[in-house]
Amino acid sequence: MARVAVIGGGIGGLGTALMLGRRGHEVTLFEQDARQAGDDLNHDFLHWDRPRVPHAVQPHSFLAPVRTVLNADAPDVYADLLARGAREYHDFDWFGERPPHRAGDEDLVTLRMRRIVLEAALASAVRREPTVEVRRGRRVSALIVEEGHPARVTGVRVGARTHRTDLVVDAAGRRSPVPGWLVAAGCRPPVVDSHRAGIAYLCRWYRLRADGPRDPGRVRPGSAAAFALAGVFPSDNDTFAVNVVLSTGDPSRSALIDPTVFEAAARSFPACAAWLDLDPEPQSAVLAMAGLDNRWTALTDDAGPVVTGLVNAGDSLIHTNPTLGHGAALALRAAQYLGAHADEVAADPMGYHAWTTRTLRPLFDAQVTADRANEQRLAESSPLSDRRAAALAACAFEDPVVMRARAQVRHLVRTPEEAYGTEEVDRHVTAWLAARPDFEPQLDGPTRDQWDALTSATAGAGRPA
Repeated sequence: MARVAVIGGGIGGLGTALMLGRRGHEVTLFEQDARQAGDDLNHDFLHWDRPRVPHAVQPHSFLAPVRTVLNADAPDVYADLLARGAREYHDFDWFGERPPHRAGDEDLVTLRMRRIVLEAALASAVRREPTVEVRRGRRVSALIVEEGHPARVTGVRVGARTHRTDLVVDAAGRRSPVPGWLVAAGCRPPVVDSHRAGIAYLCRWYRLRADGPRDPGRVRPGSAAAFALAGVFPSDNDTFAVNVVLSTGDPSRSALIDPTVFEAAARSFPACAAWLDLDPEPQSAVLAMAGLDNRWTALTDDAGPVVTGLVNAGDSLIHTNPTLGHGAALALRAAQYLGAHADEVAADPMGYHAWTTRTLRPLFDAQVTADRANEQRLAESSPLSDRRAAALAACAFEDPVVMRARAQVRHLVRTPEEAYGTEEVDRHVTAWLAARPDFEPQLDGPTRDQWDALTSATAGAGRPA
């Protein structure tokens, strides 16, 4: 069994520590934040100052791998999530009647919850593991590196003390200091592939009133304009978030921080209007997030691993713009792999590096491609032009065969080429188009003139959040 140090106590770090501990490895998790998700999740969610985790208060979509990994390796954690208010949503729930079951359909489930619910359940499970020690409020300041070809990490330094290990897992997130420590120790630098995402997010959290309406009706969760995307994220315990996505260069961004402006603008999208018409109670200010990139950090290059005794996971390995909701799913998949192969990885990390390249890297590349297209479209206010792609998206909400393919792509079960490239899907989309000869791609959001009128007319008229 390996002695493992995990740097970072977010979803990636907690998940990795849990998977390792449950296989008997001796794990020490170091997290510099002394605070952790407690019993009052509603208070912690909005009042825990977490400058290193700006996405913690943004809405999340927890895709199928979160559920499948936990059910396979930590079913008690999954049960805890449901007990804390997380809700399952199957993509076929859109239809009044589900289609005949096919193998794999049971996994096409989103977990609807705030990020802090998952963190709390993981933290609680980690505390119960006898082979895992959590040291909160303890910041790792350096790696212990022994010379060699390549060099080997043999532990971490915390203050004036050293902690010896067989393996160190960097789960310190998108701002991990580990690459800098490796260079300072004389190692070859990690290979970083970074792409700036020129997209900004604004959201506001609401709670349904106990004595008020609760059903928005059969409304799609997302809407789009040529220059903006908007959607609703139903979550745990009667909470939901309204989310608006713009180009970082959009002149209306600053006006949307005003809650009145934000809500007026959000109502111009059908998805948001249906939920806001339920008269929910606002729970937060308008929360903004930008300055994002897609970043892949490889601890191997053409010459092999830049160091042994160290691997990265979670956002330290693959950090993506959250449009497609990959973060937690990929972090737990990496945690699951490390838990099952820790001894092998400690001896030689190349198997893990090969697995991440084969399994996770294609999803990173897909996110980069999608972001470039979205960024350009939003910045240029470009209308939809691909009739077949628009038909595929529209048809999914009427045809279970196409919805299944859409869900398989969304939940990382199959690639778009695999899911959409079948004769069956092609036949169904072709028939759908043939029945609608006048179909043209359309957006259901406001025009630019309508948007500008909304954001300028209500600017300055907002009430305090």
